[in-house]
Amino acid sequence: MRKRISLLAAGGLVALGLATTPAHAADPVFTLAGPAGIGLRPHPGQSGEPQKTSVAFRIVNDTTKTFDRQSTFTIDLAPLKGIADVTLAKEQQGANCTLAEATVTCKRWALWTGETTVVDLDLSAAKDSKVGRTADLTLTGRAEGATFKAATTKVRVGGPDLVLDRADLKAELKPGDKQNLPIIFANEGTDPVNGVVLEVRTTHGIGLVEQYDNCSYSEDSAAGQPWNTGWSTVQCLLEGEYEPGAVYGVDGALTLKAAPHAFIDGLTYAVYAAGDQPKSGKHRTPAGGKKLAAAKQAGKASARSAQQTGDLDPWDNIQEFDFATRNTADLVATGASLKGKAGETVRADFGFRNNGPAWVAYLRSGEDVARTDIVIPAGARATRVPAGCTGVNADGSHREQALGAPRYFCSTGHVVGEAATFSYPFELKIETVVADAKGSVTVGQWTPEGTTGHRWDPTPANNKAAFVINAKDGGPAPTPTTSVSPTPTASATATATATASASATGTGTGTGTTANGGLASTGSSAAAIALGGAVLVAAGGGLFLAFRRKAGGHA
Repeated sequence: MRKRISLLAAGGLVALGLATTPAHAADPVFTLAGPAGIGLRPHPGQSGEPQKTSVAFRIVNDTTKTFDRQSTFTIDLAPLKGIADVTLAKEQQGANCTLAEATVTCKRWALWTGETTVVDLDLSAAKDSKVGRTADLTLTGRAEGATFKAATTKVRVGGPDLVLDRADLKAELKPGDKQNLPIIFANEGTDPVNGVVLEVRTTHGIGLVEQYDNCSYSEDSAAGQPWNTGWSTVQCLLEGEYEPGAVYGVDGALTLKAAPHAFIDGLTYAVYAAGDQPKSGKHRTPAGGKKLAAAKQAGKASARSAQQTGDLDPWDNIQEFDFATRNTADLVATGASLKGKAGETVRADFGFRNNGPAWVAYLRSGEDVARTDIVIPAGARATRVPAGCTGVNADGSHREQALGAPRYFCSTGHVVGEAATFSYPFELKIETVVADAKGSVTVGQWTPEGTTGHRWDPTPANNKAAFVINAKDGGPAPTPTTSVSPTPTASATATATATASASATGTGTGTGTTANGGLASTGSSAAAIALGGAVLVAAGGGLFLAFRRKAGGHA
């Protein structure tokens, strides 16, 4: 099986060379990029056939416009003679790249903005090549009116190869359920590994019970990275030398526990050579006096499955698992009762709260958890609409103008915390006083026409609430409102202005993350961790991203 080395991994793995020639002041400078280094499985490989490793080189055009002159890119393969055999990847054959004698040449007639692939090569260890031999693979570029920064990848025959066994875990849980996470790994490479980092990542509803002094704990809450919302990470440094051909098991309890709010959750666990583990944000280290270790087990290395290819190959360092906990989440719509005179503009908040006990997160698909359907009462007109809300016609069909719509659909995002409250602030002009003018606020699952109840919501009756303006005697007590202006403040043709995103009140936020009862408290001892100075392994980091973004199901 062919192994791919990602070039979009962490910056620590991208090797960027020096400019080949000085740039003129007006000339654009383009950066070529490739992995810092790769290892090749010694010839001929376990299957008897040389194992290929794919290496892709890319170009980064971070200017604001397309470079519309022809560019030529070359790779001198002479340094790899007797070390590695090189061919163009199948998808590259006939795609403006040629391999003649010991040189790869590629031509591009334009360089679009952003990042694009220049060439994708397949490498395998040459016959009679010696373990430990190295050579540089360098991509250079040239074009009239531009300068290129070269990229160099160090190619080595052999290396360590940590392979992680897949644990036999129970997928269907109840809140409070516990189970052991056995960690068995092997070094199937040619070189020893000095120190191994075990990483366990869990979503908000699953956590590790035990804590160890040689582990760090952190949570992913970085702004601008919603795909990380709700994830916690534990990284443990297992000291010692891990020999080629040996199998090791973690010597110490690792107990997974489903929190009271567990519902749709995930787990990834991985082993890395110390220094290759992914970075993480703020972390804490306990001091309880216990340390986690690994011990050699009897037998030869056998953790590899038929589908795994070999850090030499980081893809077989990691496993993932999905959990479905038997739980419910009660979404409760919050309506409003307003009073006002003709010409007044008032502010009102509508939305919903999650009474739990479960959090709901569609981390794989990224779909919105819920939609709030707001029907505006007769006589009123929306003059200011929050971000995340879209104006539609009365039947739910598409509408061009956002202001003045008879109905609004507001979305949550892909995470709703177990105690989150979503509030959508509107400003409404009362154009005509209509006694007991009735609208509604409904929360539920998206449908083309509006909403329907979620299968996991135990009380659909409270998914809908009244929204009344100038209720008759005996109607609901008016909701406190703020009079914005006694006269109109927005024209009929204005576009919607976002006064706030779907922000939460009380204990929640617009994304469902909360300080109390939301995502900040996991209900278990697991938070997420990091050991300083680490760099992200290319393929491993790609797999984490795939786990969060993978389509085809909510979790």
